[in-house]
Order: sequence, then C-alpha cells, then structure tokens
Amino acid sequence: MDVTLKNGARRSDRAPVVAVLLCTYQGASFLEQQLDSIESQTHSAWVVWASDDGSTDDTLRTLERYRAHWGGKRMVIVSGPRTGSARNFLTLTCRSEIDADYFAWADQDDIWLPHKLARALAGLATYESMGPALYGTRTILTNSHDRMIGLSARFERPPCFRNALVQSFAGGNTITFNRAARDLLVRAGGNLNVIAHDWWAYQLISGCGGAVLYDSEPSVRYRQHGRNQIGSNAHPLARLLRLQMLMSGEFKGWIDRNLAALDLVRPLLTAENCEVLDNFIRWRDAPVGGRIAGMWRSPIRWQTRSGDLALRIAALLKRL
Repeated sequence: MDVTLKNGARRSDRAPVVAVLLCTYQGASFLEQQLDSIESQTHSAWVVWASDDGSTDDTLRTLERYRAHWGGKRMVIVSGPRTGSARNFLTLTCRSEIDADYFAWADQDDIWLPHKLARALAGLATYESMGPALYGTRTILTNSHDRMIGLSARFERPPCFRNALVQSFAGGNTITFNRAARDLLVRAGGNLNVIAHDWWAYQLISGCGGAVLYDSEPSVRYRQHGRNQIGSNAHPLARLLRLQMLMSGEFKGWIDRNLAALDLVRPLLTAENCEVLDNFIRWRDAPVGGRIAGMWRSPIRWQTRSGDLALRIAALLKRL
C-alpha cells in the first residue's frame, strides 16, 4: 500500500522514501555533479531538500534549474539560518514539514556512488524495529578535479559513545539515518552550538543507546579542495595539522561545546553513558595527577593507537 507524504512523494513497502538533506553555500563549482549523482542512485525513491545559506554565486540558479527539470515533488529549496554549516544541517533536519522513511545528509561538492542509498538502507533495515540507527562509511578521496588521491582511514574499533566523545566515526556526507534517529535529533534541537552535525549525531545516537553502523565500503567521492570546512585526516600532513590543533587547545574548545550540548540532552542518555560522560568531565578538569589517572583508567578511546597516544598527551597538557 502507498502512502502520500506531506511533500507529495509516495512511500511504499517496496520503496522507502529517503529525504536527501543537502546544504549549500557558494557551491556552484561542483553542485551539478553532486545533483547528477543523486539522480543516478539505484534507489530512486528520494526527495532532495536543499537549504541554501545565502549563496551569491550561481548555486541557487543551479538548484532552481534542477527543480524545474525534476519537478517540485523531487526538490524543495529553503533558506538556511546563515550561521554556519552545522547549524544549517541541523535546522534542515529538524524541519517539521520533511516526512520520509530515511534521511541522508549531502554535501554540495561530493559525488555519490550509485549504490550509496541502496546499501545504506539495506544496512539500516536490520535495525528498523530496534530504535534509532545511524549509518556511515569510508570515502574515496579525490582532488578538485575528481581524481582519486586515496581513501579515508579505515576504522577497526566498533563505534560507541566512548569513542564519540572525542572523535566522529564517519563524514556527514556518508551518513544516512532512520526516522527514530531523526526524532532524537529533532528532540535535541537544531540550534545547538556544536562544531559538526555528523559528530553531534554520533554522540547523540550512541549516547541514547541507538545503533551506529560503520561500513568500510566507500559510498562517496569526497572532493578535497581549499574550501573544505574540515576535510579528511588521511593524509600525513592533514594528520599533522590536526595534531597541532589538538595541542593548541582548539580541540579542547570543540569538546567543551559538545559537552555543553550533551548536558542539554542528558535525560535522553542511557544511565551507563551518563556515567561515562560524568567520569570524562571529572577527570579532564582534574589536577594533573587526576588527569593522568583518569585517562589511563578511562574507556575513552580514539580509533587508532596513535590517536590514543595523542589523547593521553593532550590530557596531560590539559588540551582535551
């Protein structure tokens, strides 16, 4: 049986509808390739919701051209809050008029592989009756001309809240989530002062006891260029820059912002994860002896051994 959604798309048991949540800002250079890759998905039951954050280039004209070609039931264009990428994605995710079975974040400058949505939905389907579920993958790294330059790091440790406190598990450009996860994001709100929407979703969903699925099969060609907000950390130079950021105290500021957001949703967290959170807050602000003891006893871990070492050093220097 088909059900008509608020935006005119149709939901059926055979073809669950995916709301593609696309945020744009000055993205005209690469946007067409991203939109073409969405149109080429093997899972064809999708609706693009594009939130533009005040572009002055040809971004809006490109979106309008695709909407005219696809039809208004395939693309809806709205205005973003103009307060940064994370806020744009979160407020778009929380818009009450968006109704779908699944939700997929999309950046303006990537290229989706044809199976991206189909593979994500297949993975999430297993958890449909089990509550909130979040799915993310590795990426193929490309240069500005879409030539492959490598792969994002492959994580070996299972995603969990203890990891989410200090690291995201996948780029937002790969993330798809179910309605229960979206409901949690809506309850948390779209106006949070977090550093990144993908990292926040990982913390929230894992912290509330939801499922987080990491797929080592890449789903996106992730373009690396001068305007990436964060970019990949797979290249040695990028990892060095992130280590510099960790030691400078900038990363500590990011953690502070995330912890403030988590405090707002504390009633949603599991009892176990509340304890993990409280212990983390306690030892990171303790005198040096307490920080050392807390770090060595703590279950907080990065996805790599080198990352664990960096965390310990940062904790010692009160940069975490």
